[in-house]
Amino acid sequence: MDEVLIGSVLASTLRVTTPLLFAALAGLLSERSGVVDIGLEGKMLSAAFAAAAVASVSHSTTLGLLAAIGVAVAMSMVHGFATVTHRGDQVVSGVALNMVAAGLTVVLGIAWFAQGGQTPPIDSAQRITGLLPQWAEPTPGSWVASVIGHGLLSHNALVYLAFALVVVVWFFLERTRPGLRLRAVGENPAMVDAAGVSVPRLRYTALALNGVLCGLGGAYLTLAQNASFSPNMTAGRGFIALAAMIFGKWKPVPTLCACLLFGFLDAVAIRLQGVSLPGIGEVPVQLIQALPYILTVVLLAGFIGQAIAPKALSKPYVKER
Repeated sequence: MDEVLIGSVLASTLRVTTPLLFAALAGLLSERSGVVDIGLEGKMLSAAFAAAAVASVSHSTTLGLLAAIGVAVAMSMVHGFATVTHRGDQVVSGVALNMVAAGLTVVLGIAWFAQGGQTPPIDSAQRITGLLPQWAEPTPGSWVASVIGHGLLSHNALVYLAFALVVVVWFFLERTRPGLRLRAVGENPAMVDAAGVSVPRLRYTALALNGVLCGLGGAYLTLAQNASFSPNMTAGRGFIALAAMIFGKWKPVPTLCACLLFGFLDAVAIRLQGVSLPGIGEVPVQLIQALPYILTVVLLAGFIGQAIAPKALSKPYVKER
């Protein structure tokens, strides 16, 4: 049974990590350009609603994905309009996006579907599912089938895309000229402007990429992980992703490790519900469910390491005349 348990926990860890990773990479791109993004939660929630609503009505997975990305990118552009163009407070703008998303998704859900804010179930044919080979079914006594097959090879395309994007984002930031400029605008925008490169354009580009990734993360929640949208279904994942990005020091690979830590803790917490531990007894379900959020608070409080943010983060750029 050990190999079955390991394979199951590994599979759950990767599934839970996927939306966190999409959101964390989205925040990383935005904040490396100098724009604080507290609105990750709201963008993911709106994208999840858009994906579920469009997919359930159109019976098209592709249209659901495009709707999720479109809504998230639009919210990123609103954030950019408020903070880049008009130099508004970036934290306030992000919090406003979260509040609007939390309320608007419920209102639209009730108005359009009359199901208490939920969307109709998405047809199984429109859901993004993994293709688990028969040999990979978790069976006792088979490490290959349980750990490698069920744990690593049983997932859908969005899971593998999220992990592949870690390499893509690292290569983009560290090995390409546009990535170098994006990092530079988050450290010293005046220098970038002096070189003849538009600071607002770079920040809007980062926000657009941010919206695409948030859209994928939100779509994953409704098209792959669940069968429909329910109010506030993101359940703080955007803030957990923000904590993972900070813990990862705004770097892709450490951010991946932080997301995996959160995902593993969440997966283990699910397995521990109702289990009696030696010398402790049955652990309260409420404590287990709170573990990821407790870790988020601990990391953000700065007990684990010192994270140095980009120097121009949250500072609106005013072009010198």
